[in-house]
Amino acid sequence: MMEAVVEKVGILDADAVQIGEMIQRKEVSAVSITEIFIERMKEKNPTVNFLTEDRFAAALNEAKMADENLSGGQVKGALYGVPITMKECFDVEGMQTTGGLKSRKGQVQNQDADVVSKLRAEGAIILGKTNTPELCFCQETDNKLYGRTNNPWDIKRTAGGSSGGEGAAIALGAAAVGLGSDIGGSIRFPSHFNGVIGFKSGKGQVSQVGSFPYVENELQQRMLGIGPMAKSVRDAKLVYGIIADRKPEDRNLKDFSVNVFRTMSQPISSETIMLLNTIYLKLKNTNFRIDTEPLPLLDESALLWQEIMSIDGGESTRKIAFDQKSGNPYTAYLKEKTTKNSTIHRYLSWALIGASLFKPSAKRINEIHHLIKTGDAILEEYLEGRLVIMPVYHTAAPLHGTVYKEIFSIRKTFLKYMPFVAYANTWGLPALTVPVGSDNDGMPIAIQIIGKNGNEDAIFKLGSFIEKEFGGYKRVD
Repeated sequence: MMEAVVEKVGILDADAVQIGEMIQRKEVSAVSITEIFIERMKEKNPTVNFLTEDRFAAALNEAKMADENLSGGQVKGALYGVPITMKECFDVEGMQTTGGLKSRKGQVQNQDADVVSKLRAEGAIILGKTNTPELCFCQETDNKLYGRTNNPWDIKRTAGGSSGGEGAAIALGAAAVGLGSDIGGSIRFPSHFNGVIGFKSGKGQVSQVGSFPYVENELQQRMLGIGPMAKSVRDAKLVYGIIADRKPEDRNLKDFSVNVFRTMSQPISSETIMLLNTIYLKLKNTNFRIDTEPLPLLDESALLWQEIMSIDGGESTRKIAFDQKSGNPYTAYLKEKTTKNSTIHRYLSWALIGASLFKPSAKRINEIHHLIKTGDAILEEYLEGRLVIMPVYHTAAPLHGTVYKEIFSIRKTFLKYMPFVAYANTWGLPALTVPVGSDNDGMPIAIQIIGKNGNEDAIFKLGSFIEKEFGGYKRVD
């Protein structure tokens, strides 16, 4: 009887909230749910390559214990018995954290990251860890240790990065919900490209303890956001509420105006513009307060993001990449191009070269601190009672290697293509990505909703409205 119910509800399409409720009502067992997700992973991973390491046996044992405890009336947590996945960068006790580097293979961790501990405390069951580029240092997911992750909608296309494995896993329905991190669009690129919900937290809202590599620089720290990748906005809100150090306060959406960013100098696909216009009309005709006051600081965001990411010339990342040795990214890049035999992927070596070339001077770093302080004050006022809807990227998922070329070109084409994602990072703002349609090839297109820190609840409420009106997540077969 229980298995018939599992088949009927279509568990692969169900979100974490629904699965948790079904388990606690004893309509399904945690074991049967876990088995379904494991089967899905085994079916799809050989083609898509989203999984770096599994803990299937341990997950099944935990699911069995959850069922036994439930029978005894011992239920604990909003994610009780719910199977989830983790981006490879988060420490999970008994599992490797490698950053995709061959040199770190076999480095098993002896404790959970802070965010992992919080999710486990709510009853979540971790199925495995998902792929990233090396050291999470690229917006496409490929590395020398685990290989390339493909977009499940079209394996010739990128899944994005750096949370590309997580985005692909959720798109396939291979887990109920997952967790990613974002210092340069690393949740939002994969959410947009794979058609899933993604939430980047604002500056200082979620602990990065147990995330590798740990971000030391204060300007880079404020750009980092950790958050859920999910099948629904309500899942994103639930998981964020669990991992955030400061819980979101309730907000009345009627107190907010919405700026739908439709006029832009940056290149953007016609399908994306059409969807933004449709969203604008829907909100306008549903009595939302629409405003058109120009968005400040967009053009500055991409350059500041790049300078902050290059603030030490990439030296801290270079040391990790070459295991504290005097490795040279120029040599590694040339070796990879000629012999394919470098210890690190060309995406990482080229990014390190770029960071060394664009390292800001001491004088410029002082200017950046001043610009950030001034910009924060401007946005504190601008975003008071206002939410902004903007694109994530100028197209849906392109072919493998395209995003890397657009963002890491020495011609600085990132100034055209990065402002939308860099905005929330540079200014340390929360951002929710919601799928709203597709391009002419059937590839997902999403938008992002941005607000100020403290207004996460309003962001989620607007996201829920857009999700309902435009369809939101759709699992790929």
